[in-house]
Amino acid sequence: MTQIVWIQIIVTIAILCIALAEALVLQYRKPGSFDWSEAWLSLADMAGRRLLGVLPVGIATPVFEWVWTHRLFTIQLNGFAAFLLLFLGLEFFYYWYHRASHRVRFFWATHAVHHSPNQLTLSTSFRLGWTNKLTGITLFYTPLVYFGFEPKIVLTALSLNLLYQFWLHTTLIPKLGWLEWVLNTPSAHRVHHASNLDYLDANYGGVLIIFDRLFGTYRPERPEEPCVYGLVKPMRTRNVFTMEFSQWVALYRDMREATSLGSAFAYLIKPPGWSPDGKSLTTEALRAQQIRTTAT
Repeated sequence: MTQIVWIQIIVTIAILCIALAEALVLQYRKPGSFDWSEAWLSLADMAGRRLLGVLPVGIATPVFEWVWTHRLFTIQLNGFAAFLLLFLGLEFFYYWYHRASHRVRFFWATHAVHHSPNQLTLSTSFRLGWTNKLTGITLFYTPLVYFGFEPKIVLTALSLNLLYQFWLHTTLIPKLGWLEWVLNTPSAHRVHHASNLDYLDANYGGVLIIFDRLFGTYRPERPEEPCVYGLVKPMRTRNVFTMEFSQWVALYRDMREATSLGSAFAYLIKPPGWSPDGKSLTTEALRAQQIRTTAT
């Protein structure tokens, strides 16, 4: 095996051990509080994703290769400026990928799997969905390749970005003071995973939280509003296939029953909860409903 494969194996074992340690701490603090079935589902997702990863079904690789051939420049990672440009560029495009994954139902059908656990623990980070490669989400980073970063460098940087986010999926770490202004922290990410109406569609950053602050999607965790984790309509299944494909089945059903081609396409690109009959349950519609209820 290559050195890279060995590194991947060691890192995987390390994060599994850390996640197990967190589970034992939570169980010790409050017996019965840790839902082991949620953790097993997350492990099943990770195992299935690794198996499916060997299939040549992704569309990003050929696109990256073509774009790399027609790139504007060639940027060598031989100095601080180049590393900083890659880091900030990746963060910028990650923010928009992540925001689209919540605001475009076609992408949400995969990303909802990650938000389906009804508890937030380190094992939640294992659950990313099996259909990412089919939706082409990696294409959000194509501009980095076009401007001169080699595809394998971009993908390596993305892997490190996701690895950073492992420690964010926990309720054991409190707010981190001034770091909350700059970094994506466990507190900020707890808000991101919450299904509370006030917290929905917020805190999309990867390593940094600055783009959320810049584009108006930052929400702080508030002690008077404890986070409730999971989907707005909680998923209670213990069937990994239901977990992976229920959103796709619902999307297909809505598109099939649409009364026009325009409505069918709108189901793909509109936010989750949208419907053409004026009875949408999008975040905006739910908040407007809350305001009307409060006013009366």
